[in-house]
Amino acid sequence: MSIHIRGVSKKFGSFQALDNVSLEVPHGTLLALLGPSGSGKTTLLRIIAGLEWPDAGRIEEDGADVTDRHARHREVGFVFQHYALFRHMSVFENVAFGLRVRKTPDAEVRARVDELLHLVRLDGLGNRKPAQLSGGQRQRVALARALAIRPKILLLDEPFGALDAKVRVELRQWLRRLHDEIGMTSVFVTHDQEEAFELADEVVVMNQGKIEQQGTPDEVFEQPATPFVIDFLGNVNVFHGRVENGRAFWHGVPIAYPDYPHAQARPARVYLRPHELDIARLAATGSPAGQNPNHSAGEEPSLLAEVLRVSRSGPLTRITCQPHNSSGELHVDLPTATARDHSFQPGETVAITPRNVRVFLPDPEYVI
Repeated sequence: MSIHIRGVSKKFGSFQALDNVSLEVPHGTLLALLGPSGSGKTTLLRIIAGLEWPDAGRIEEDGADVTDRHARHREVGFVFQHYALFRHMSVFENVAFGLRVRKTPDAEVRARVDELLHLVRLDGLGNRKPAQLSGGQRQRVALARALAIRPKILLLDEPFGALDAKVRVELRQWLRRLHDEIGMTSVFVTHDQEEAFELADEVVVMNQGKIEQQGTPDEVFEQPATPFVIDFLGNVNVFHGRVENGRAFWHGVPIAYPDYPHAQARPARVYLRPHELDIARLAATGSPAGQNPNHSAGEEPSLLAEVLRVSRSGPLTRITCQPHNSSGELHVDLPTATARDHSFQPGETVAITPRNVRVFLPDPEYVI
């Protein structure tokens, strides 16, 4: 089943939770609603489910307007962050609950529950109570319960938020395999970009009740549409600069920027991801080793900086530098093995060269 959200707005008192949101979720897509707390993603999910009603706009499923249809009539399965299991019921009866409400015959209930417990890898645990299960097992029970009624849409609200890091990784890999197996249209809410990029076919980045960008994980990460998107998607160095004559200037270092060929200088923000920066010691010439001091054609000019500290975090090592004639800091991330080979030391001068730069101007006409 496909989902079409058309011009949906929602207020809670004076708070604008959603502001004219439109979105399409094609049949069979696993879509992530990604954003910070208060961005509107959970409100949108609950409106899709029929647990909230919009102030304006409509919700369509396969072309049918279901805006005023209650959740019980929408053929939607919902998985909550904190499981919402019935503590006094067995695992079997938790999964069977929706079927019992629908007066499903006992034989059919048993067959369906046994099928689902096998699907979620909980065979033999039907007689246990939720308190006797791990967090990951309880979340799989919640998923089986949502699937029991054979919904056409599966909605998940921060499904792994209550789990520890290792279990989260294992469970989201399992959920991706399950989705590929059953092929159901699914929408899940998360504030974890790694989770969204690993699981989803499509990612929707939300902020202050609006959609900032929608696309595949690669499109959103490699081609961020707004400053908010690139800033939200992990660590990034941000600098004030300017653009003119087809170039952007970052601490006085020129970077090719053909989108703005005009002679009139304009302020801009330059965004550089730490892992997309090269760092090198200076050769005897005072230029990066292997680079001509005059920056001949084809060579990118570099920024001189002083190493402040070197900190290792597992497979990555972060080198924090201070550009010359600046009080700000610049972070460079290297594979730990590479950083160990170079052995950069605090106090030494290095040259930093960007491999990839994003430049944003105040006028959205000039955004890359």
